[in-house]
Amino acid sequence: MQKTITTENIPIKMWLDEPEEGSLEQARNLANLPFAVSHICLMPDTHQGYGMPIGGVLATDNVIVPNAVGVDIGCGMCAVKTNIRVEALNRNHLTSIMSGIRELVPLGFDHHKERQDESLMPQGFNIDEMVIVKRQYLSALKQIGTLGGGNHFIELQRCNDGFLWVMIHSGSRNFGLQVAEHYNKMAKKLNEAYFSNVPSKTDLAFLPFQTNEAHLYYKEMQYCTKFAFANRKLMMERVKSVVSIVLSCVAGASGVEYEPMINIAHNYAAWEEHFGSKVIVHRKGATSAQLGETGIIPGSQGTKSYIVEGLGNPESFMSCSHGAGRVMGRKAAIRNLDLETEKRKLDEQGILHSIRGKSDLEEASSAYKDIAQVMAFQSDLVKIKVELSPLAVIKG
Repeated sequence: MQKTITTENIPIKMWLDEPEEGSLEQARNLANLPFAVSHICLMPDTHQGYGMPIGGVLATDNVIVPNAVGVDIGCGMCAVKTNIRVEALNRNHLTSIMSGIRELVPLGFDHHKERQDESLMPQGFNIDEMVIVKRQYLSALKQIGTLGGGNHFIELQRCNDGFLWVMIHSGSRNFGLQVAEHYNKMAKKLNEAYFSNVPSKTDLAFLPFQTNEAHLYYKEMQYCTKFAFANRKLMMERVKSVVSIVLSCVAGASGVEYEPMINIAHNYAAWEEHFGSKVIVHRKGATSAQLGETGIIPGSQGTKSYIVEGLGNPESFMSCSHGAGRVMGRKAAIRNLDLETEKRKLDEQGILHSIRGKSDLEEASSAYKDIAQVMAFQSDLVKIKVELSPLAVIKG
């Protein structure tokens, strides 16, 4: 499904019915950027972000926009299938796994007390070339293998064929935030100095690749993306260690076995070829969906998630949604949702969760769009390979 708005300098192509006014206004700003290429894309999970809507895709001509990547650079999903059938598990198994994960994986603002081994960090980079990465490196050694807060989660899931899966959503921790803020400020100063005609109020300051600053940001952004992957990978290894111990009694002689980890990132920019030209594709809350590419599209903690295969649709710059997308902001969720109702929704499904107080309503299922509708909107972008239902959820 696709709708097109043609009132701006370039079209806005949308895979949803009616985006909220704030996100549509931001999409119009993107469509009027002098360096935007071909068209702007809005995925079905689109909602208002900072500068650029989350769920947006922007292709540019030799220019990179820090706020079109966002502050949690390289945030993404990973998932692993096990050989354990869910029917063999009981609630005590799930509770024990959740407790073990909490002992090994710091949540929210918490970090490890000790620095982790440097071999776990991204390799092949010259850190001395990167101002922010070098400054934050020692702190990051305590952050790798930690979940973070907000909508980040660790989830045990039941596959539609009955097997147990583990899924993790996490990002680049403080690395991404610091890199994003540093280079956005730098872009603002450069744009002011060279009298850019991009209005400052749109929060879309940019760095042309003719400048050293653009190359510096690109290197640090790549490092953050690799760090976010390393972060997920370490957490997954530690979660697997807990699962293996707790479920040894039901695994049999061979123990718990795991298929290769699936990983996909959102919140990044990359050089790609589209419509015969080399462009910088910015995906903010959107993921790559090239032909045959395996991806992950999570729902909310009370709804299904999906393992998908990309269809390589050129009209979306070969992209799809990164999740369900918010239907209300965090503050609005706390104001408008009923705590007991949200707890009951999860309890009735038998999902282990940690919704306890009003602040937990920020991530309640009702704060998110209907994932089934989101998937229907993007049936020309991805096809569903695996359907996953939540069993137990840890939120950051």
